[in-house]
Amino acid sequence: MITKINHKHLISLLFIICTLVFSEALTSCSDFLDIKPQSEIILEDFWNEKADVDNVVMGCYSALQGDAVRRRMMIWGEARSENVMSGMNINNDVSLYNILKENITAMNAYTTWDGFYDVINRCNTVLKYAPGVAAIDPGYTQGDLRATIAEVKALRDLCYFYLIRTFRNVPYSTEAFTDDDQKMDLPATPFYDVLDSLINDLESVKGDAVVRYPETQPRYQTGRITRDAIYAMLCEMYLWKQDYNSCIRYAELVIQSLKDAYEENRNKNTGGRTISGASANYVDSRLNGYPLVADATSGNFFGEAYETIFCEGESRETIFELNTDESPEANGYPSNSAVATLYGHATANKGLLAASTIITDDIATSSGRSVFEDKNKFKDMRLYQNCDPSNGNIVKYATGSLMVNASGIDNATKPVDPSYGYYTEKNNSSQWIIYRLPDIMLLEAEALCQQMQEGNEQSILDYNAPLLEKAFTLVNAVNKRAICKTQLVDADTLKPADYNTKNLMDELVKRERQRELMFEGKRWYDLVRYAMRDGNTLQVVAAVMKRDDVNASFAQNFFKKMDAIFWPYNSDEMKVNRNLEPNPVFGSGESTSYEKSK
Repeated sequence: MITKINHKHLISLLFIICTLVFSEALTSCSDFLDIKPQSEIILEDFWNEKADVDNVVMGCYSALQGDAVRRRMMIWGEARSENVMSGMNINNDVSLYNILKENITAMNAYTTWDGFYDVINRCNTVLKYAPGVAAIDPGYTQGDLRATIAEVKALRDLCYFYLIRTFRNVPYSTEAFTDDDQKMDLPATPFYDVLDSLINDLESVKGDAVVRYPETQPRYQTGRITRDAIYAMLCEMYLWKQDYNSCIRYAELVIQSLKDAYEENRNKNTGGRTISGASANYVDSRLNGYPLVADATSGNFFGEAYETIFCEGESRETIFELNTDESPEANGYPSNSAVATLYGHATANKGLLAASTIITDDIATSSGRSVFEDKNKFKDMRLYQNCDPSNGNIVKYATGSLMVNASGIDNATKPVDPSYGYYTEKNNSSQWIIYRLPDIMLLEAEALCQQMQEGNEQSILDYNAPLLEKAFTLVNAVNKRAICKTQLVDADTLKPADYNTKNLMDELVKRERQRELMFEGKRWYDLVRYAMRDGNTLQVVAAVMKRDDVNASFAQNFFKKMDAIFWPYNSDEMKVNRNLEPNPVFGSGESTSYEKSK
């Protein structure tokens, strides 16, 4: 279950640290490696000064950025949803092919979770040894220690959050495994018990987290855990807990913090977070005051927002992302190989995954759309930045440049012809975003919908009115940013009167999340959350049955069981941990009981 950091593993851990993307912040590893042969290194010789702590914290990020972890973030979050289908050379990855067919067994390679538990154990190891460093190194203050604790607890909690959303009940431990004799075959802790532990953990350290990193370290602001990242995690976790007031409270804290940064940087030159006077007016008028990254403010060419957010990194709307060096191949750093393999690259524009026909059919028509809004016709930038309308290639994260010439788009009878610049296979420098502002805005809008009441009585209408107004303002800002027109007219924008009930607004929020966050590893988790809240799998079934590569009758029967929305434990894991109870719907155990949906 958990990768141990013991005497034998320290050298390999430090080797990983030396290859980190955060190279400018690291002290040299060569001095340490020259001190003793590998066989003589012991933990107590390492944890002596602040630099030792910093290096292992960087190792936590390095492990989180590994290809196996990123690939699971993508596959766990997208591959079972209606967003994707088989791409090119899918037979080269039988495990992924079977996931797309909903033919998942406990032997599937993507049911392994050791990469996440590796990060968790690294974090637990820092928590075990860092206080001892603070006691002997005057340069490592109690304030530094508290900030470190907040950072690594948040990283650990993020990994557990991925695990419970994927497997539901998982082994949970806050103990560092540094000894071969320690008991590691832990039983799975129930979903909501883990969720409560994560929330309590983050609540206890949120005040100690770094608020903002220095301007001299711009990538740290979005590439390392900050207070805003912790607030974003709490916002989403409270939504899963169905504590909607707390979800809204933390969403507002994130939004206000980014607004404050926007005001502070209005006339500063701070890289990707710069806000010029012209775009400031754009934010106020077009984006309802939310500091989203503006696209074109003049002319008919769009794509600047995409490149700023997904390619350059550290954008003003990004809260937490996994960084990649801007020229990984040339500089000898790892590229975002997970994206190159799954989504495509310059040599093979289509990766193992492609946009599903649900998405491409939506693009090809101007009415009766299921994801995009009919009124926007071909003006929604997400039609082009999610996938290529002409062939279904996933382009988000796979392209380093994107341009849409929107001249004459009002009269277009088909999608315009975008220009894409795909990354080469070994030089994908895209950032993998965990949280950005539109995600938080739409989580808040979802929570507002859940606070609304059903019915047409005047008292209910009066109660719902401010909630509807706020939810619409959030959704509309995200939607308006995506429209490929410099000047908007009534025909381009959503209308509050069209979404004046709880159900209508709720459906709008769900569609906006799907089109805005498509291929970002969010969709399946959204469907799981809806199912857990509803107590049934109707929305999951409706989504999965749209896919061409899944047998509809099989899906309808299979997803009658709530257990089916989660993944099975890997068979090798169950062999070494007899305390794990297999998920019965995947035929991985003797139990025939299962939880039915209501």
